Amino acid sequence: MRRSTVFTAAVAALFVATSGAAVHAQEQLGALAPANMNKPRPAAPFDITGTWLNDLRFAGSWRFGPPPPTVKLKGEALKHFEASRQAQAEGKVYHDDIGQCWPAGLPMIMTRVWPIAMVQKPTVIYMVSGFMNSFRTIFLDGRPHSDPDVVVKSFNGESIGRWEKDTLVVDTKYFVGHHHWVDSGVPASDELHIVERIKPVNNGAALEIEYTLTDPKGWDGEMKFTKRWNRVDDQDIQEVSCLPDLNQHIPSTQSKDNVR
Repeated sequence: MRRSTVFTAAVAALFVATSGAAVHAQEQLGALAPANMNKPRPAAPFDITGTWLNDLRFAGSWRFGPPPPTVKLKGEALKHFEASRQAQAEGKVYHDDIGQCWPAGLPMIMTRVWPIAMVQKPTVIYMVSGFMNSFRTIFLDGRPHSDPDVVVKSFNGESIGRWEKDTLVVDTKYFVGHHHWVDSGVPASDELHIVERIKPVNNGAALEIEYTLTDPKGWDGEMKFTKRWNRVDDQDIQEVSCLPDLNQHIPSTQSKDNVR
């Protein structure tokens, strides 16, 4: 009888928990649900719908580059960075996971030399990159970040956006910490946190994006970079697939040139 009572209590507790989760799920409408789209909200200061291409002239490179002097790498990040410098000195690349078709992930996807299509709605911004068709979502409907106990981590993380006057502030976390790199031999951990501040410049002909990166497992301090994207009205995003056998002609994918 006692075992039955315990079992019944456990089932009841599970029912309450799942029912509460279901109610919470019902409260959060999908970004494209008409009831969510039609909610009254202030008009966005600007619309970034369009196709954009990284301005290689603005920062002198398409990469983020090495960490600034104010950042102190530590632990595995420091080991990887030092090993990457050694590989570079030997004329080799270091952990070219992108060449092996692993996703570039944020922030590296925002440095590629392929355009990105951005579609803005009142509740969400969708981004599709010409590089591997990497897909990114920025929610604008006021939702908080997901519960860390149930969220599915990803290479582009979970991005929540908000408007601060004429700037779109995007807070992104919940990244995977394997085969994921910030750039220049610096790995990203599952505690990587990125804040982007996006605003139009040149009368809307360009977007300026300021990045602030923190990762308690990888370094002390903040990495700060600024990139600029130009509007390109003569380009579209097409279907692209990364297949390992198509990359075999690239030297960096070969074991003798790729330190792994």
